[in-house]
Amino acid sequence: MRVVVHGGAGGVPDEPAPRQAVLDEAAARGTDARTPIDAVEAALAPLESSPRFNAGVGGAAQSDGVVRTDAGVMTSDREIGAACSMPGVEHAASVARVVHSETPHIFVSGEHAVELAEEFDVETGVDLLTEATRERYEAEDPPRGGPREHLDWLATRFGSGDDRAGNGSGSGGTRDGGGDDGKRGAPDHDTVGAVASDGETFAAATSTGGRSFALAGRVGDVPQVGSGFFCTEAGGASATGAGEDIARVTLSRRAVDFLDEGVGAQAAADRAIDEFDEITGSGAGVIVLDDDGAGSAFNTDGMQTSVARE
Repeated sequence: MRVVVHGGAGGVPDEPAPRQAVLDEAAARGTDARTPIDAVEAALAPLESSPRFNAGVGGAAQSDGVVRTDAGVMTSDREIGAACSMPGVEHAASVARVVHSETPHIFVSGEHAVELAEEFDVETGVDLLTEATRERYEAEDPPRGGPREHLDWLATRFGSGDDRAGNGSGSGGTRDGGGDDGKRGAPDHDTVGAVASDGETFAAATSTGGRSFALAGRVGDVPQVGSGFFCTEAGGASATGAGEDIARVTLSRRAVDFLDEGVGAQAAADRAIDEFDEITGSGAGVIVLDDDGAGSAFNTDGMQTSVARE
């Protein structure tokens, strides 16, 4: 089994070595799996449990202070599973796996996705807020009223104008999503993803806590097939970064399109990010795996990855 994982595209983390260690452990765990879909689920589990990433525990709080998780998975036979807007669900990728393998559907959302998780023994009711994420949210004088008040509040936090996809520039920040004043160091782009292959088939998966200060109930690119993840017989891809713009250009699908044209994994990743940059000017990253190996590309300040082989 070959596995490649990423820990999100964005700024350079304060403590890159511990994050890299978790990524290396995650990739190695995936290589012990029986099938590619087992591998991506296994690889994402420790990343969803680590507050160093924006998925599961320590995920981004939305405008009402709630962390809602999203994930999607796809296999090279074009079977898909996705789940979104799940409060209290640490292992969103496992719920996406349930949708993929146990239902006739491709997408389940909200409270019904949480109920599905419970039915298939995926833990629910987990407190996903860490002390840091809770303090960060409360420090922003959060709104207490209805959606209009929330929208007014998030306009200078989630972003506006050129920052509508989360570049950070709308609030004095940079492309990595962090502000110049350092007050909003939210791990907005630290979505996690994995792609695996057993030499015959592929699977790709992505999991996230979303974007800090987004409108309650917002769903980004991660659980949308072709945007946050995509997979065919040619290979698979997982994307991370400015979610609204990733969805607009279906970044993962574009990367796999290049594989289908006969381009190698690294070249496919490079071309996909170059195209994304030209179209949107936003920050993103992508990992790609094909029969010959893994590739990754990003146009942010950093994106940590790890590759492991059985």
